[in-house]
Amino acid sequence: MDAMDHGLSAIPRALATEAVHAGREDLAGLGLHAPPLDLSTTYPSYDARAEAARIDEFATTGARLDGPPVYARLDNPTVARFEEALARLEGAEAAVAFASGMAALTAVLLARASQGLRHVVAVRPLYGCSDHLLDAGLLGTEVTWTDPAGIADAIRPDTGLVMVESPANPTLAEADIRAVAHSCGSVPLLVDNTFATPVLQRPVEQGARIVLHSATKYLGGHGDVMGGVVACDEEFARTLRQVRFATGGVLHPLAGYLLLRGLSTLPVRVRAASSTAAELVRRLATDPRIARVHYPRIGGAMIAFEVYGDPHAVIAGVRLITPAVSLGSVDTLIQHPASISHRIVAEGDRRSAGVNDRLLRMSVGLEDVEDLWRDLTEALSAPPAASLRAAAPAAPGRPVGVPRPAGP
Repeated sequence: MDAMDHGLSAIPRALATEAVHAGREDLAGLGLHAPPLDLSTTYPSYDARAEAARIDEFATTGARLDGPPVYARLDNPTVARFEEALARLEGAEAAVAFASGMAALTAVLLARASQGLRHVVAVRPLYGCSDHLLDAGLLGTEVTWTDPAGIADAIRPDTGLVMVESPANPTLAEADIRAVAHSCGSVPLLVDNTFATPVLQRPVEQGARIVLHSATKYLGGHGDVMGGVVACDEEFARTLRQVRFATGGVLHPLAGYLLLRGLSTLPVRVRAASSTAAELVRRLATDPRIARVHYPRIGGAMIAFEVYGDPHAVIAGVRLITPAVSLGSVDTLIQHPASISHRIVAEGDRRSAGVNDRLLRMSVGLEDVEDLWRDLTEALSAPPAASLRAAAPAAPGRPVGVPRPAGP
């Protein structure tokens, strides 16, 4: 399935339109309205010689197979629709989907390592498991941690990748992607775009060559599907397909079906949740119980804030908001990064990246802002645990991305 066959890809279309139609242009010609779900693990073939030639072609180039599928680990028509749609939304030539965001990052690292490029330059903070995968050297990679200004000096002859997450998990720190891409020179820049989604930024347009998503989050959007996806040029996509085939980190067709459906409402969901998040940020910025609010310049539905009181009491005190890991769902989630999502990162590295013990991360959903504020403000008034009553308050600071309140 290729949009070029229908003469549509050359027509500029708004993101909201692409979200609804990308990956579906051939449906009317098939006599269908909703995309079909193909759950087959294998497919019949009566010409073994022709099949052998197609498999040889894939093994050599990693290109998508022409004609009917062969085996689900090679390709799946439902997943291919999701990949086509996500590539279009990100403005990339191609996309390759995986069983999870971490499987997607693993494939990228293996693909670069297969070319003898095992060194990675990375900027903290990253999602905790991404940090751990790089720092632990589990795939035989070596990482140099730096800030954006130090990227150019950190690059070596064997550097295969520069990685940033912007806005970053969980502090929402932002990188100047265009400037970072310039610092990378010929080394590919990977941007984890999970928090922003292509609704708020398209890193390829700013010079990134690889865009990573935990599709489990906003792309799916309902907390009921797990997946990962990499948007990139077709040349790198071919290597990723070969890695996926060899390692088996494939996206299940049902997940591909749900992710494609999730993309159709992605712009509406992100914009609605972002509007609510911005209003909550405005209120939190003037609340005396809050030491600091972190919110990115590009907006979004993710909020991080540091409390003067006991963050664990806030987690225990919410009723409407769900205390849980993950993000990007239609319902609002809150979690304590130092205890959960970034627990796997060494304490010193965690703190130096701004992930202190009083930081809370909230993924704002689609509930009414007044209901969310009522639940949050009651949780913020919960009595602290005895262990933290004597703790010194966090140093106050101006909220990131939030103007200082008017008045004295």
